[in-house]
Amino acid sequence: MTPYLQQRRPELLQAYRDGLLQDVIPFWLKHGLDRANGGIYTALGRHGELLDSDKSVWFQGRAAWTFANLYNTVEPRPEWLEAALSCGNFLHDRCPDLTGKLHFTVTAAGDPLRMRRYVFSECFAAIAYAALFHATGQGQWKERAIAAFDLFLKFNREPGHIAPKTSPETRPMKGLSPLMMTLVTAQDMRADLGDIFVRGKTLTQWAAEAIAEIQVDFVKPDLKVVMEAVGPNGEIYDHFDGRLLNPGHSIEAAWFILREARHLGDESMKRLGLDMLDWMWARGWDREHGGILYFVDLYGKPIQEYWHFMKFWWPHNEAIIATLLAHVMTGDPKYAEMHRQVHDWSYAHFPDREGGEWYGYLDREGRPTTELKGNMWKGPFHMPRQKLVCWQLLEGLS
Repeated sequence: MTPYLQQRRPELLQAYRDGLLQDVIPFWLKHGLDRANGGIYTALGRHGELLDSDKSVWFQGRAAWTFANLYNTVEPRPEWLEAALSCGNFLHDRCPDLTGKLHFTVTAAGDPLRMRRYVFSECFAAIAYAALFHATGQGQWKERAIAAFDLFLKFNREPGHIAPKTSPETRPMKGLSPLMMTLVTAQDMRADLGDIFVRGKTLTQWAAEAIAEIQVDFVKPDLKVVMEAVGPNGEIYDHFDGRLLNPGHSIEAAWFILREARHLGDESMKRLGLDMLDWMWARGWDREHGGILYFVDLYGKPIQEYWHFMKFWWPHNEAIIATLLAHVMTGDPKYAEMHRQVHDWSYAHFPDREGGEWYGYLDREGRPTTELKGNMWKGPFHMPRQKLVCWQLLEGLS
């Protein structure tokens, strides 16, 4: 065990394990579950009061995975499985359209409100259903998991299914997000279903293919950067969208790659993940006020998005995982210092000591800009995953 972990392990275990089991999960079980219609609400105020009864569809899958994964890996508590099944059944029964594609938002009862062009909700459905198969042994959940991932792959790997964001004739572009989602969905499904085949490839092969494309087209060693969007062959476009970097997103991708490298014992993959973490930490860490900036420009030019300097909860969750995982895998004190910085800043600014859970949105200096604890994007996923993964990493050192 490294000196950093010898010194801080008890304190970190308390922050991660106890914060998960005594704060975050009880908050969502008490305030989020819709016991009339099934599923989960995420639009919650500071003390858990319901602000809006419309439901985020991808959070039905995210929450189902969170609760089922706790049931599978921590303790088989009936209330966790009950919550997972409520969200999973609501997702499957109420949220698809006639083609099987999932809506983005629905009413409390599950009536459709909004459909978006992308298909990320299908990834969260896939990992939720896989975790529910692991928890229950019921075959329909495995079938649903495979079908959801198959649909995601169809939309993202076959041309013509998703309307392009910009005219492909004028400026063809592709994003990092679908590749990241392919990678992490394959990893999480593999944990619950084994290395099964989907669309003719094993889950490990889908993960490897995603990593290879990230490395070839999005990772730019000459610039020491991970791009958010590029041309079809990795071209950099010198426009607002082309120069836009999301450090927290790239750091999230880095720890997915480090996790795969650890799973496979692949040193070159490990080096890739460490480089990505190093470069995007250097670009994203706010040296003046601390914390991770939401957006930065590739060349240091002004950013179009006005919230670029804000500190969102989820990049900090991902950076806490990435830096701890990098330190565990390497023993390098550099990553211990990075972990100390992001952990200490995050736990000093995001938690609400009175109302519970975390604030989601801070200004550059770390002050909350809103008291809400959840919305269509924030709910029981990034933070409980961070706490669970870090807790498991630290327990593995005992």
